[in-house]
Amino acid sequence: MNEDGFIEPAPAVTFAEELARLPFDRLLEAAATASGARVEGALATSPVERTLDDFAALLSPAAGERLEDLAAASRRLTVARFGRTMRMYAPLYLSNECLTTCAYCGFARELPIARKTLSPQETLKEARYLLRQGFRSILLLTGEHERLTGVDFLEERIRLLAEEVPQLTIEVQVWSEPEYCRLVEAGCEGTVIYQETYHPDTYAKVHLAGRKRRYRWRLLGPERAARAGMRRVGIGALWGLHEDWRYEAVAVAAHAAFLQRNYWRTQVSVSVPRLRPSAAGFQPGTPVSDRDLAQVVCALRLFLPDAGLVLSTREAPAVRDGLARIGITHMSAGSHTEPGGYEHPKEAAEQFEIADVRSTEEVAERLREMGYDVVWEDWARVTPRVESALAGR
Repeated sequence: MNEDGFIEPAPAVTFAEELARLPFDRLLEAAATASGARVEGALATSPVERTLDDFAALLSPAAGERLEDLAAASRRLTVARFGRTMRMYAPLYLSNECLTTCAYCGFARELPIARKTLSPQETLKEARYLLRQGFRSILLLTGEHERLTGVDFLEERIRLLAEEVPQLTIEVQVWSEPEYCRLVEAGCEGTVIYQETYHPDTYAKVHLAGRKRRYRWRLLGPERAARAGMRRVGIGALWGLHEDWRYEAVAVAAHAAFLQRNYWRTQVSVSVPRLRPSAAGFQPGTPVSDRDLAQVVCALRLFLPDAGLVLSTREAPAVRDGLARIGITHMSAGSHTEPGGYEHPKEAAEQFEIADVRSTEEVAERLREMGYDVVWEDWARVTPRVESALAGR
């Protein structure tokens, strides 16, 4: 249910059903063998008329040879839809406790790492640190531990932070629709759910134990969140888990288009994270190159003109600066991936190593040098603290 009391109806077909029907053989054939003429046709097509077949052609080696043309078209479309702006957010890790075994994750339950769950007081200190840095949009993250960081825990932390933080989103384990309703009511406006990999066999190979093994339950999480009234829903694949990045790109693009079509009241964003070193020691069999990643960003923008494209500090500064010019609209800065990392770095284990270690102000200044307005807060509800101040005038 959204803030106007409207209950979002479920579509007749879920994305799990739509994904099963996708003509992957045809689409991947186009992504592998599209001709230069086919790529030109995809580029010439109006953004609102581009199809998934056009998107596949934009992923092809022939399109890769025209990466500068793709980048120029992507940049024009991004500026037309979003202006010269970059929306900033910061991750705040509440806990690294986890009962799930993901082969690639530094929080996996078997790893002998320093574990920590923030107390309410520590949570506030971390959030206030980020507020002092200028952030007004904070992404709350945890490992997957239903008892220690379940819905009760999240609801409590969200209510605590909603007093001061205008925009709160979560990236945690996936929940049922009624549980998402509770989190919305507490003050959460969005959720991020990486499918990690859309390839079912690969998914089973890298998710070895715990609730996250349930592929379909996770796949349908964004739909449950949207129906519960989440104003923002983010999705993504973890590039490098599956050997074929074009497969992942087709799946994530189809997923985003499905959500935009069926849950049009919800803002949809797509993250493009690549695997980073972690305590798990997982190494991708087929690394995704910088050029591959740039081609994915361009193709996503040209197929999804109104979707936010999100880039974290997983990427090195040069890569982040380059992708900011061609399609990225949301970016983190000055991030820590361990609980308590802003006030007390290295007291707990991090989820993965960050690559862009520039300070928040250094990233913001660089964006300004490139001609971007740095946006710390999008439209947001008025926090109780601000509401009280306004009422007292």
